[in-house]
Amino acid sequence: MTMEDTVATSAGEATTRYPLDPLNGAEIEAAASIIMASEYGTATLKFVMIQLAEPSKNAGLTFEGVLDVPRCAFASMYDAAAKMIYEAVVDLGARVIESWKAVPGRFPSYLVEHMTGVEEKVREDPRWQEAMRKRGVTDFSLAMIDPWPAGYYGAQDHYENAPLLCRPLTFMRSAPSEHGYARPVEGLIVTFDLDQMKVVDIEDHGVVPLPPTAGNYSEQFMFDPNNRPAFTEFRSDVKPIEITQPEGPSFTVDGWKVQWQKWSLRIGFNPREGITLHEITYTDRGEVRPIMYRGSLSEMVVPYGDTSPTHWNKNVFDMGEVGMGFSANPLTLGCDCLGEIHYFDGTVNDSSGNAVVIPNAICMHEEDFGISWKHTDFRTEEVEVRRSRRLVISMICTVGNYEYGFFWYLYNDASIEVEVKLSGVLTTGAVAEGEVPRWGKMVAPGIYGPNHQHFFNFRLDMSVDGASNSVYEVDSVPEPDPELNPYHNAWITKDTLVASEAEGARDWDWKTGRYWKIANPSKQNELGAPVAYKLVPKDIVPVMVQEGSYIYDRARFVQHNLWVTKYDPAEMFAAGDYMYQSNDAQGLPEFIADDAPLEDTDVVLWYTLGAHHVVRPEDWPVMPCAYTGFHLKPVGFFDGNPALDLPPSPPKACHAAAGLPVAERARES
Repeated sequence: MTMEDTVATSAGEATTRYPLDPLNGAEIEAAASIIMASEYGTATLKFVMIQLAEPSKNAGLTFEGVLDVPRCAFASMYDAAAKMIYEAVVDLGARVIESWKAVPGRFPSYLVEHMTGVEEKVREDPRWQEAMRKRGVTDFSLAMIDPWPAGYYGAQDHYENAPLLCRPLTFMRSAPSEHGYARPVEGLIVTFDLDQMKVVDIEDHGVVPLPPTAGNYSEQFMFDPNNRPAFTEFRSDVKPIEITQPEGPSFTVDGWKVQWQKWSLRIGFNPREGITLHEITYTDRGEVRPIMYRGSLSEMVVPYGDTSPTHWNKNVFDMGEVGMGFSANPLTLGCDCLGEIHYFDGTVNDSSGNAVVIPNAICMHEEDFGISWKHTDFRTEEVEVRRSRRLVISMICTVGNYEYGFFWYLYNDASIEVEVKLSGVLTTGAVAEGEVPRWGKMVAPGIYGPNHQHFFNFRLDMSVDGASNSVYEVDSVPEPDPELNPYHNAWITKDTLVASEAEGARDWDWKTGRYWKIANPSKQNELGAPVAYKLVPKDIVPVMVQEGSYIYDRARFVQHNLWVTKYDPAEMFAAGDYMYQSNDAQGLPEFIADDAPLEDTDVVLWYTLGAHHVVRPEDWPVMPCAYTGFHLKPVGFFDGNPALDLPPSPPKACHAAAGLPVAERARES
């Protein structure tokens, strides 16, 4: 962090807890204590996730002014001795367990100690040590062992009383703190029993030489001539940029409630989803109008397209198998945000039910975003131009080698954008000298990156001017009536109602510029059309997951760009509640099976976006950010441009040539 980064007070707790505020540390520990003191508490019971049990949605779509809403915690637990997941809802005020449920036949996401304890146990295993000696490695302390989720190998992974497994992969550093992913140990796979914290099996598919060159990128290694690529000096022509807001930010914060210009929303946080946004409204000429009740990441998966023994089974559900909230970075460690910043702490749990605070897990600030609108009257030389600004709410999560940045943008033209930024380090493979990988690309001598994709599903509980909405698929097509199209240039838009859940799985079509419109049929604008928002795709990628693969059934949500369901508070995650070590289709395929009607009702949109990664040498040793996302834009929601009332920027904020006539300004620019 630099001196330019002025930081507002890290989010404290509001004096009165709002029903949608995330649990604080005392509440997390109270929930665990109540459970462990009950008849259900056992010596082998571990807490997976403890978070707010959100109260049921009410007709007003807000809890402002609603009194006496109980504060409840939802806890998921795992008892390795019983091979059972349990779920509980705890009323924190009454200190009673409202419900207790066993979930047989499923496996939990990682416990905290799984991420830290596996490496030590693998290093101690004599079979692993022997495999490493075959590769010329004798200093086992330099091994870096990543506890990859098990994926699914076949029937042996999922049977009654099967152990909870992971399949760690090994990488070698040549010195402490060096970039370990530069030396993958190819062909060596460990099967590890997380219930008993011991190695079950070692697969060794043959020795491949460790890659010869380092891939260090931190400053301490930057100028090492043995490093590749090496640099002799930092750039000297990067001049400072100062972002200042002398009057402070335009937003206000009250606990977890945020108001910015005409926007109002509440921020949430939990171990699984990380950031959640609630009760998003926009004030239009004095009227508070709801747009979205709840928005969040619903699931993500990273399928690999390489049949090599070390890579074919990589298909990690980073959210459902690990947890985005657990993986959130404390953003004080680097310049993740610039400007006048407000941070929110994230509070999660460990497996004993103790609260763990992630300082500054969520960053919020404003950004200038170029021109919002402009017009120059060339006859009078009168110019009107307004600057766009956006409110940025973000978190950055580290899951093993990858970094994922999740950014929610609110614009002052009433649009919303969701963006995912992908960075970090490739998970790598090694090849012998002269060998060319078939299912990946070389990034450095002896090192390749496998072909892979990333898919993210966002759950959007829409409330466009109220809870009753309809979804339309909108296509642009040539005028179908030849008599109305004599010049063969006319085209129209065609709205197709998504009438029921059986029709709710939809795909984008580039030929028609397809988008989806969420309309409120009971509210009309001044032109007599239903008010609406539209979901606009961005950077659609082909799905390379193939029928017949295990991941095809485990991650059905990637098979369609958009799913539409009727609101059900139990339907939260696109691949189901528990997909770890599973072999079946859960989540969205189940949600649409009852074919509920979708017209003029409470609808939820589930949008899947992807990143298609054919790696480049430029992605090594650390990747420049890749971007993907989507937009939500008003379409007939307002009676005109909602950014029309933006004030002009003061002259001092503009270029020194701003006072010149139009023609001279053009020459200056």
